Amino acid sequence: MSTKEKIQEEVDVLEQEVQQHEIILFNDDVNTFDFVIDSLIDVCDHTPEQAEQCTYLVHYKGKCAVKTGEYEELKPRCSRLLSRGLSAEIV
Repeated sequence: MSTKEKIQEEVDVLEQEVQQHEIILFNDDVNTFDFVIDSLIDVCDHTPEQAEQCTYLVHYKGKCAVKTGEYEELKPRCSRLLSRGLSAEIV
């Protein structure tokens, strides 16, 4: 096995060890589409298209995963969504 292959194998193992979580955004009857879209752009760094697609999924399906990553990275983002009056949780 070459050095490059060994390094890639180690990277693959490390990536598997970093547990990925998701912020799930839930539908509500309070917030407008525009507010949710703006919030996803501001808090989750979505493009306008991503934010709009997620907002429609939340509306029609009841919930949508809006951001994936490590728990420590997602925690402040989820808190910011909650402080805006949105319903979200990390799973």
